[in-house]
Amino acid sequence: MKVTIKQRKNPAATKDIDKQEHLIALIPAGDWPELPYKEVLARRAEKQGLGDGTPFVTELPNGHDTRVSLARIDPGMAPFEQLTLARKLVAAHWEGKAAPARIAIITAGFSSETAAPLIEAVVAALLARAHSLPSYKSGAKTSRPLKTIEIFTAPAGLDLRRTLAEAEGNHLARSLTVLPPNALTPALYRQRVTELAKAHGWRMKFFDANTLRTLKAGAFLAVTQGSAAQDGGIVHLRYEPPTKIKTKSNKPALALVGKGICFDTGGHNLKAAKHMMGMHEDMAGSAVALGTLLALSELKVNFPVDCWLALAQNMISPTAYKQNDVVTALNGTTIEIVHTDAEGRMVLADTLALACKAKPGFIIDYATLTGACVYALGTRYSGAFTNRGELIHSLINAGVDSGERVWPFPMDGDYDKTLDSDIADIKQCTLEGEADHILAARFLNRFVDEKIPWLHLDLAAASHKGGLAHVPSATTGFGVRYTLNLVLDKQVMKT
Repeated sequence: MKVTIKQRKNPAATKDIDKQEHLIALIPAGDWPELPYKEVLARRAEKQGLGDGTPFVTELPNGHDTRVSLARIDPGMAPFEQLTLARKLVAAHWEGKAAPARIAIITAGFSSETAAPLIEAVVAALLARAHSLPSYKSGAKTSRPLKTIEIFTAPAGLDLRRTLAEAEGNHLARSLTVLPPNALTPALYRQRVTELAKAHGWRMKFFDANTLRTLKAGAFLAVTQGSAAQDGGIVHLRYEPPTKIKTKSNKPALALVGKGICFDTGGHNLKAAKHMMGMHEDMAGSAVALGTLLALSELKVNFPVDCWLALAQNMISPTAYKQNDVVTALNGTTIEIVHTDAEGRMVLADTLALACKAKPGFIIDYATLTGACVYALGTRYSGAFTNRGELIHSLINAGVDSGERVWPFPMDGDYDKTLDSDIADIKQCTLEGEADHILAARFLNRFVDEKIPWLHLDLAAASHKGGLAHVPSATTGFGVRYTLNLVLDKQVMKT
């Protein structure tokens, strides 16, 4: 979806507002600044008891019934709260009357420095809402696509290219994640990735089952052996910066690794119906990795990016792996299987080991990995784990600044004792349920080269009822916006 953003340096006049069908207005908390239809808006807002930070929706008596959503905003509002308010302001324009093909944003009473992040939040929310997600409803109504966003009193130097790139990446992540499992098997997923690679000039390689056997990737193959289709494997994509923006120094690559379990039955440790429902979204981590690659490619970053997608299904069958099996991972580590529903860490183990062979400068993996992380945080935050303790503050601040919040968990080595096996190098997990999100991260740590900085994101916030921050759908695509802040603003690859 192509959206044109027009920036007007001048304030909106009444004649400008009268040309609009849809308008979002942002003003400071407290006194009303000068803006078109100020008296009408102030009177109606007072009548409805509008408080600061609460969206107010009305239609102007201007002959065009311009729909207005307005909020009085405390400039000190945190980015997450700004994005949440923006989502509510935007929602009013998709209710009742036809969805907008064009919409205007006006700010009044703010400094340029204060207005810029507020406008960015609204634009992010508009793009997230305007992107349609796949739907298989017969006779579904098709709304007019949003074509134009017009910004009045745009601050000097307002650059929304990154917001547009993040929106494209987030939309890709959400669109893939909501697809039903019969429309996104590993084979069908790979077809979609192949098309994306051709469109964006990414190099692509697929490690199929035979190749993985040659590499002795027994952890990955243990999970895929129960699938009749035998279409699982690891996809490797590579973005190279355009020659004209390459620096003389050879910058190391950023490696993005994603768990892509297209459906998870739990295997022989079969999930109950309540917990198997929604398991087509167990590939959300791979979709976020792919969406992040897309966003970075759109921005033409000046460093290479590797993307590794672990595509598989965890099926129950006579050939499926089982408890007490012992398998050997790609890096030679032997693993005792304890629970077949802990398959995500198995496919990630070999994928991380493979990614490390390319010696990237930084690795980030994304996975809907553990229920324990959801129990610990709920679905408003995601969990962060790293082998570089000095990054903790940057990890937290990237979440605060991006509005995609994370919280770090301990990675102390004494947790490893819990994963001691009597027969193999390591147990896959335990059956006691003790801090499984931490144990999973400690398990994965065995497959990451200690010389390479690594971040593991356990995506507890991959799905949040009612939407999260600026994203209106329960499927959030959490991680794309966070990663760009971490890599581009916090510059963790330089640490």
